[in-house]
Amino acid sequence: MGNISSNISAFQSLHIVMLGLDSAGKTTVLYRLKFNEFVNTVPTIGFNTEKIKLSNGTAKGISCHFWDVGGQEKLRPLWKSYSRCTDGIIYVVDSVDVDRLEEAKTELHKVTKFAENQGTPLLVIANKQDLPKSLPVAEIEKQLALHELIPATTYHVQPACAIIGEGLTEGMDKLYEMILKRRKSLKQKKKRTSDLAGYVGR
Repeated sequence: MGNISSNISAFQSLHIVMLGLDSAGKTTVLYRLKFNEFVNTVPTIGFNTEKIKLSNGTAKGISCHFWDVGGQEKLRPLWKSYSRCTDGIIYVVDSVDVDRLEEAKTELHKVTKFAENQGTPLLVIANKQDLPKSLPVAEIEKQLALHELIPATTYHVQPACAIIGEGLTEGMDKLYEMILKRRKSLKQKKKRTSDLAGYVGR
């Protein structure tokens, strides 16, 4: 991934929004990342926001401003506002709650279709993988129809158990990698456009 310290200096803080249906485990993920320990949580009414400096993996030292938005049906219309122009989207899914995967899929596809979100890197956290009836990652990817997302959307599905923190470091590393690739691509595109404008203006 190149010189990570130079990548860090390229921006002050990443803006990450965390979405998903209620009871998927979003807030547990948030506070596991912040404190590296399990924090007993209550349903989020509105949102939680935390600035966290990642402490593990290749993204170690990267500062992230997380917005954890409630997943109850009445709060989902707010997702559009909170996800607008973010660096990355984390979508947390309950791997055991098979009956709600269709609902989770519908809400995820809505978010990624917003004009401001097209191309925003997506990390899907397949949470609760420690439980016996959890679906494997390949099945979750299929149920969420991730292959049907618009082509510009890069994504990664990460098996995880937020309670013990398993899989979260690997997931954040993947998200960070996707964000860097997107920034590099946008920078190159901007340069090509600028060069073309300069050539035409001669």
